[in-house]
Amino acid sequence: MIATRSARRLQRWLVGTMAMVLAFLLAPAGMARAVDATPVPVPPNTGLTDKGAGAVSAADRDFVIKVRLAGLWEVPAGNMAVEKSEDPRVVNVGKAIAAQHVVLDKLDISVAKKLGIALPNEPNRDQEGWLNEMRNAATAQQFDQIFIDRLRAAHGKIFPAIATIRASTRNDSVRKLAQQTNQFVMTHMTLLESSGIVDYGSLPTAPAPAAANGGPVPVDNQMLAAAGTNGVPGVNTSVILLVLAGALVAGVITTMRIFRTR
Repeated sequence: MIATRSARRLQRWLVGTMAMVLAFLLAPAGMARAVDATPVPVPPNTGLTDKGAGAVSAADRDFVIKVRLAGLWEVPAGNMAVEKSEDPRVVNVGKAIAAQHVVLDKLDISVAKKLGIALPNEPNRDQEGWLNEMRNAATAQQFDQIFIDRLRAAHGKIFPAIATIRASTRNDSVRKLAQQTNQFVMTHMTLLESSGIVDYGSLPTAPAPAAANGGPVPVDNQMLAAAGTNGVPGVNTSVILLVLAGALVAGVITTMRIFRTR
């Protein structure tokens, strides 16, 4: 009698454990969420220096200036969101972006001083126009749409420019600033998208990709297969999970049968 009860308890424990493991294996990855008003963690200095060493190109100078310009209109835009919006999501997005651009602006000014780059103190004409659109919005809802769409489009434009500078600059301070700016811009795009009102249809269409064999990195069929299967050529991740789940079920059934025969 005692042996039978023990066997049943073990069976229930095994079934419960199997269910939890299956749920863990087959559950989709959780969506990353931006936390409102949380400061952006500046990437670590691993392998990066900030001595102003290396040639500074015209593209480098333009990048440092554009980072400054971004703050000159996004800080007031964020402050307007806090004042004019009636949507708590938009208010939090505006507050976070304004506060984070103050931090990024300090990083940018430090690099500009080190490299002798003159920075503007006012937004450019386009940016002033966007700010005026927000100021003249007739309703809070109209303001929200202008604020979210203008900032999301602006971040989308500078995002690839950051990658180009990070990959090509010869100057260590610009390289580090590009890496830091990349983190801020990614966070801001996620914050803006968390509003739930981004008009994705109005965003510019990505250019057509170059021919597979014409890029800077050689591409062959094996690399393409690996890219489509998360790095394991010829094997799909879902198949691996199903095989593991099947093996787990078989193991539990076998164990239960062994206990039943005792």
